[in-house]
Amino acid sequence: MAGAVPPHEADPGTATLAAFAAGLRWEDIPRQVRHEGKRALLNMFATALAGCREPAVDKAVAVMSPFSGAPAASLIGRGERRDAALTAFVNAMAANIHDFDDTHPPTIIHPTAPVAPALIALAETEGRSGVDLLRAMIIGAEIACRVGNAVSPGHYARGWHITATCGVFGAAGGTGVLLGLNAEQQVWALGNAAVQAAGLVEALGTMSKSIGVGNAARNGLLSALLAREGFSGPAEPLAGARGYLAVACDAPEPGRLVAGLGSDWELARNTYKPYPVGVVLNPVVDASLEIAGRPGFRADAVASVELTGHPLLRQRTDRAGVRTGRESQVSAQHAIAIVWRRGQAGLDEFSDAAVAETMNAGRPVVRFNDDPARDIASVAMTVRMRDGSEHRAEIAAARGTEGNPMSDGDLERKLVALAGHSGFTGDVAALADAVWSLDQLPDAGALARLAAPATRNPAQ
Repeated sequence: MAGAVPPHEADPGTATLAAFAAGLRWEDIPRQVRHEGKRALLNMFATALAGCREPAVDKAVAVMSPFSGAPAASLIGRGERRDAALTAFVNAMAANIHDFDDTHPPTIIHPTAPVAPALIALAETEGRSGVDLLRAMIIGAEIACRVGNAVSPGHYARGWHITATCGVFGAAGGTGVLLGLNAEQQVWALGNAAVQAAGLVEALGTMSKSIGVGNAARNGLLSALLAREGFSGPAEPLAGARGYLAVACDAPEPGRLVAGLGSDWELARNTYKPYPVGVVLNPVVDASLEIAGRPGFRADAVASVELTGHPLLRQRTDRAGVRTGRESQVSAQHAIAIVWRRGQAGLDEFSDAAVAETMNAGRPVVRFNDDPARDIASVAMTVRMRDGSEHRAEIAAARGTEGNPMSDGDLERKLVALAGHSGFTGDVAALADAVWSLDQLPDAGALARLAAPATRNPAQ
């Protein structure tokens, strides 16, 4: 293409990632990483089924469907079909809308929601094997997380919603793998993605947040499709002087794009949420459940609560006055109150109804102590009772974190629970079996079809 610089003449960031995506064989991926890819997909189907009938998703489908092309791909849990681009957008929204999806701890990216829906929609539309899909998903997630590494922690702290902004690169790179793009075309795909990377932390807790995640999937898909047709971009869209890293972060580390590439797998560090809350609240929920189960404990006799944790715990969750279910997912006060009232922490505990319940019954007074030396997965909780007694709980590694991971069985139970919560009418066991045997499926589109039967519409 005229004016395009071949990847080998560019700086090593984008070129090396592009060559990795274009050249990595299935045999090069360790067995553990292949299995982690399946775990990530199983969790994605669980969270997408839970979110597929949320009002924001319904509104997006209604507004965008008149502009959809041929109905070639399945909307998870809705029994409808749309074109691949809209399907990628909607399924990504659904997978992330409850913030119940997977988490890459170093960056707090939820890598699968923006990446997998683009690949599944393309695989169903054009036909691809399970091995092809899984290889593309693993590579796409790796690219998203490595771009996130290179801009962390300043990028998220500056207000960018990192799942959306870095997820688009993963969706583009992964789609490029499914399309068989060469290294030069992969550079173009990442360049096309770079000009579409958007999403704001300010939008968390609102419907607008989901636009960023949906666009990450759709725009990543379109970025690679354009590159296949020779739609060229800058030679170094990531590490260039005015490339994405320099623009999106005050102190980027471009070397982290490629450090250990092909041997140190970011996806191997992936974690999965047992509760639909911000990751910094996981240890608080664990501690609250532990204390709630103690003999004689009464929530109505609590005078105050003290939490000692990583500074992000206070910064993200000191929200005593939340009024919606979305907001409650990042409120320590609500999380503690609802766990003590109900003895559990599922989707229903972070709904509008649950928020009204804790507003009426009262939420505890919580004091936060910042301890930068603490791991984000830990917390110390001290509960002071009105009679002067105390309850203490120390959580060193919250459930679902790297130090206390969810098992395959836990993820299967999460799928069953979330499918049941949404009234899914399909065969959950068959869906799980298909994910676990994905590398043996000749047609990866079978996954989408198994997840397509409609859920119950709450409005009906």
